[in-house]
Amino acid sequence: MPTIIEQLAEFAADTEIRNLPDEVVSESQRILLDSLGCAVASLDDEGAQRGVGYGRYLGGAEGPASILGTGTTTSVPGAAFANAELINALDQDAVLPPGHVTPYVLPGALATAESSRGSGEKLLTAIAVAHEMSFRIGKATDYLRDIKDGVVTIPDVIGYSSTLFGAAAAIGVVKGFSQETLADALGIMGSTVPTNTQRAWMMHAPSTTIKYQLAGGMALSAVTAANLAELGHTGDREMLDDRDYGFPCFIGTSRWEPAPITAGLGRDWTFTPFQSFKPYPHCRVMHALFDALTEIVETHDIRPDEIDAIDAWGESFVLQPVWVNENIRNPRDAQFGMTHGLAMAAHRIPPGKDWQTPEAVIDPSVLELTKKATFREHPDYTAALRGNPAARRSRVEVQARGTTFTGERAYPKGSPSPDPATFMTDDELIAKFRHNVEDVLTDADADAVIEAVFDLRNVEDVTEFTKRLRPVLPS
Repeated sequence: MPTIIEQLAEFAADTEIRNLPDEVVSESQRILLDSLGCAVASLDDEGAQRGVGYGRYLGGAEGPASILGTGTTTSVPGAAFANAELINALDQDAVLPPGHVTPYVLPGALATAESSRGSGEKLLTAIAVAHEMSFRIGKATDYLRDIKDGVVTIPDVIGYSSTLFGAAAAIGVVKGFSQETLADALGIMGSTVPTNTQRAWMMHAPSTTIKYQLAGGMALSAVTAANLAELGHTGDREMLDDRDYGFPCFIGTSRWEPAPITAGLGRDWTFTPFQSFKPYPHCRVMHALFDALTEIVETHDIRPDEIDAIDAWGESFVLQPVWVNENIRNPRDAQFGMTHGLAMAAHRIPPGKDWQTPEAVIDPSVLELTKKATFREHPDYTAALRGNPAARRSRVEVQARGTTFTGERAYPKGSPSPDPATFMTDDELIAKFRHNVEDVLTDADADAVIEAVFDLRNVEDVTEFTKRLRPVLPS
């Protein structure tokens, strides 16, 4: 029997654009457009700039791959590192179980496609393969939200390192690796994958400015694994089969259920019903509350100084230090501060990069309203989650003008759900992209990128649109 890694390698090698279902093509294009916008929006973020600086340190000031939105080029490893940091910097990038996937799996494939002047068809196939593979392997391990004895619990060890098999495979797809070389790349990836350190980050607040796991480092490790395989290194193909000494053992997962990794692989595409997009540059756990709160303050034209209290009920698993922290020092703290996020939403700042400017984050009015906000567990949250993994039962009450205004949501905007209104349409994603790139790209360049991404299978050279991601307007 072929090993799991060998089956994944066969899947990646055999996947062709003509065999991709329409919804997989569409979602892969949407992921790319959203990611490009998120990267450009992050250019002024201090954390992102550190990633850009280190990317240039890795690859120099000239090379075959671009650092998105900067107009400069560097090496493939340097661009992969910098772009991963840019995409994830404001925390408004696409989400897919096991959590964040795109900032780790896209940058290496995009930089590789640029360096070889690869086709949009190759890049599109790579994006699809990476997300499908990452979703499947993520399902085999612990979830961020596990229900045990009727209570939502967090595993002791969690993180996003499982995504890197998909990241390495995506690079191999772009380069046209054989099945054998792909298997070696995945085996090397398994041997060199970073440890899952996210639980420590969650439990220590105020948190570090490196959130989750270092996005740039994750993307760089995939570039390393793929290119070492191309150079002739061999990988451990038993890495995903060996429960005692392989990936399930050393990655720290308490659950390993590998059957979903290969069930219907190559025939059934499973990631698209779970792919979500984020309207707000803030941890996803608060988005349903932001939707309800924004509707209240806009419908009733409530000013921040009129609000006496904001009481919110939502996800139970985030009653952890990084989320309950109210010592907001920088945009990274603000991306996870629950009461701070409620205060931001109440100020009606348009969702996007404006939320994460230092001026907005430490605005005295925002900080004052943070003190008037509370967050608690919604009593129906666990039951709703058990019924649908996308469910985020949320309730918010705003006390203002002597009246209590109430709003509720079952699902956040951007997530596929039984409510069609929560789906983020192409037009809405395009609007988000335009807002993220305004004051950096011209309208003509933004139009060209949008057109190319939605016609990606017919783009002969991906540099046709990446070269349009250049800073031609003053920031």
